Amino acid sequence: MSSPFHRIIAQCPLVRSALLAGALLTIGAAPNPPAAAGTDRTTLEALRAADLRLGAIGYRLARANAALCSDLAPVTGMIVHAIDQYDVAEQAVARSIFGFETGIAVEAVVPNSPAARAGVQANDSIIGINGRPVPATAGGGHVVTRDAFAAMLDAQPADRPLAMVLRRAGRERPVIIPASPGCRTLFELRIGPSLDAVADGRLVQISSRFLERFDDSQLAVVVAHELSHNILRHHVRLEAAKVSRGVFRELGRNGRIFRATEDDADRLGVHLLRNAGWDPAAAVAFWQGPGAQIDGGIFHSRTHSSAGKRTENIAAEIAAIPPNAPIPYLPPVLKTRDQPLE
Repeated sequence: MSSPFHRIIAQCPLVRSALLAGALLTIGAAPNPPAAAGTDRTTLEALRAADLRLGAIGYRLARANAALCSDLAPVTGMIVHAIDQYDVAEQAVARSIFGFETGIAVEAVVPNSPAARAGVQANDSIIGINGRPVPATAGGGHVVTRDAFAAMLDAQPADRPLAMVLRRAGRERPVIIPASPGCRTLFELRIGPSLDAVADGRLVQISSRFLERFDDSQLAVVVAHELSHNILRHHVRLEAAKVSRGVFRELGRNGRIFRATEDDADRLGVHLLRNAGWDPAAAVAFWQGPGAQIDGGIFHSRTHSSAGKRTENIAAEIAAIPPNAPIPYLPPVLKTRDQPLE
């Protein structure tokens, strides 16, 4: 499901994915075109920093809102990537920077997360999880190994500790990560110049341009909105309602239903932010300021309310939060996720 920003995901040289694992929060850049010439340590370290920044926001939202999610997975705070997510021409550089003593390695770890407290470190390679070896790299595409590892993590119980065997500098060590349930969603960074945010029921994908233009509280507004689509099951509900995603998506019933899902994602996003410790008023400020500039004025898509209307809806949702509401709070909009879209 596309956010109000852009509809086309741009591609550029050097695009690869990483996974914010903990079983599963996944982040990174989506399938690779060929690597840019001259890929070096500075470039890959910049990618690591960007992945960690988005990963920390996704981790915080997914963990704090576990009570709102019907589909849970272990969310440990590890950001994990696979060697074959990198083009063949850059794999030697990637190995020298990230370790990769196996096909799966830890790119970064969210500070103070369960993985960090268990002693997991960036550049650890992963041997196995709960007695099972990590998937072997087998070619077939830049996300095949990543997705196999994601499926493996998904299969682990969210309410139990995660036993891992790691390798670093040729030495293996076991670690136990405490149970860390959170919302089962992959958070992925896509490298490109467009402002684009997408949710498809399993994935939240954010373009790198957002990280360049916005601070963390503003970025959290965008990520929370997209995560809300997944929590509210909008992707599957739109399919069940046979809503057109093509050239007619803005017209008549299609546009009305799309707009309703976007408004509901804005409403739920307020509570995801609040549950995760952000001031939900940041969403009001976002749509009054930078969001209004992105919106496009009279050219905004009819699948989305205008920036002004979104500001109004979000402010009303904040005002409706009961005094002394608990954290986490389960808002009324959550009840819509099992209702058909009409």
